[in-house]
Amino acid sequence: MADNVASLFRNTAAHSPSMAALTREGGEGVGPVDFCIPCNPYFPTPAMMDTMAARLRDIITYYPSSADTITAELCNLLQLPAQAVAMGNGSTELITWIDHLLVRESLAVPVPTFGRWTDQPMETGKRVDMFPLQESNGFALDLGQYADFIRTRGTRVAVICNPNNPDGGFLHKRALVQFMDAMADLDLIVIDESFLEFADAEQEPSVVQEAMIRPNVIVLRSLGKNFGLHGIRFGYMVANPSLAGKVRSMLPKWNLNAFAEYVVFMLKEHGLEYAQSLMQVRRDRLDMASQLSALPGLTVYPSQGNFLFVRLPVGAEGTVVRDRMLTEHRILVRECGNKIGSSSRFLRLVVRPQVDVRRLVSGLEQVLYGTRRGAAVPELSAGTNYSSGTAAVDRLVGATNGAGMPGLAAQAVGMPMPAPAMAQATPSDGVGMPMPAAAQVFPQPVPAPAPAPAPVPMAVPPMAPAAAMAPQMAPQMVPQMAPMAPQMDPAAAAAMAPAAMAPAMGPASAPPAQTPPGVPARGGLTAAQVRGTNGLSPAATSGWPNAQSWPNAAGMGQVG
Repeated sequence: MADNVASLFRNTAAHSPSMAALTREGGEGVGPVDFCIPCNPYFPTPAMMDTMAARLRDIITYYPSSADTITAELCNLLQLPAQAVAMGNGSTELITWIDHLLVRESLAVPVPTFGRWTDQPMETGKRVDMFPLQESNGFALDLGQYADFIRTRGTRVAVICNPNNPDGGFLHKRALVQFMDAMADLDLIVIDESFLEFADAEQEPSVVQEAMIRPNVIVLRSLGKNFGLHGIRFGYMVANPSLAGKVRSMLPKWNLNAFAEYVVFMLKEHGLEYAQSLMQVRRDRLDMASQLSALPGLTVYPSQGNFLFVRLPVGAEGTVVRDRMLTEHRILVRECGNKIGSSSRFLRLVVRPQVDVRRLVSGLEQVLYGTRRGAAVPELSAGTNYSSGTAAVDRLVGATNGAGMPGLAAQAVGMPMPAPAMAQATPSDGVGMPMPAAAQVFPQPVPAPAPAPAPVPMAVPPMAPAAAMAPQMAPQMVPQMAPMAPQMDPAAAAAMAPAAMAPAMGPASAPPAQTPPGVPARGGLTAAQVRGTNGLSPAATSGWPNAQSWPNAAGMGQVG
């Protein structure tokens, strides 16, 4: 069984194997305790499940109503205008249409995050500018730095997940509105609120109302996660009527199934149970964070989602922990080695009832420390090959890091990089109307960075001083160098050489050049570089990063 289960994880895409596949492979007829799939364990209630089961024959026999009918009922429940809403067969269907219809050339996204925000646009040939979240800062997203990154890159679409998946990082509504106003000239801003129902750091955290009155903002919401029904593929987006209508016009008339219709129409009778389920998840999050934090060497990051992001003790390999937890303890965990911006040292653990958490902690103690706490499981002797599950991402990884990136280790600890082999060549379309500087828009203080680690010896000479390189570079590129480009065949290098050596055109404030395909973004990282380096400097060995900014250790406010 163990070999069969391990093969399921190797052969799957960026997601984990389905529960159906794991149940079949287990041979016991009952699936494992699920700490992997992030959905509400308290909703629907058992009584609601019984009601749906009694109606099963009718639900699966007949056509559902049209998507317009189901959407109108949802909007009546949420008190939203139907013309500002589009419902999809899961949020991923909406992400796909957003990419096809509204992303023209480039998209910026902090990583790690939900994989479809990186993989989907790369599959359709868009440039994806990945902004690495700093492990040393608890993976918190600094909106001012993100805005500067977008301006530097000339990106046309920005994505923010709030709370973020997999780390659960949360951004307050006021800061997001400031960001939306500062980026008002972008083609599009997407705020993915798929897990926002589980947050309680703010009374009214959603920016849905603000999105409806802006010309370039979409808010994405999930229903399957909140209602504990991932198998029913339904979610929705909110935007101004023009944007929402553009997406809605492309959706099939019956893109929502009869289960989705039945659940949406029964929700109005079960609002109290739903609210109570969210409150219980928030209480469980506190308890689970406390229990996991007691494990030696395990770092638990602040979260406002219904999951916790944890870093395993030094020496522990996530795929080994995952496989042993499943085969020895029948517990399914999400190992994050195939998430861009993460590595196999991280797990995402879904918040579950206390009885399940005690079983999880007991299993982790045995897998990580054996009969005593202290010695972590050994790392694999050979690294596990990365596969995103999509050909486009795998091609990008292979093109940029197939033979290793020169100087990547130095970059991971903030040391100077070797001189680049080529400069960026293609001019961008510009960045639109001038906007206030990020420092003015986001004046809040930024926490001091963690102390830099000791220098790592380099086998390559350090970068030459900027002044010495100035004759070979455009003036606006002197202060900030692009990372080392991957090796290229001689013909390709010769073809790009004239552009690389061309003199600067226009003043120093001219828009930055776009990154040619396969070359790391200046000020950012490619998929291959970001994966596993995280925050470019190690996090503290224990404790809660940025604890002073949270009301308590789990990143929660007052629990009702």
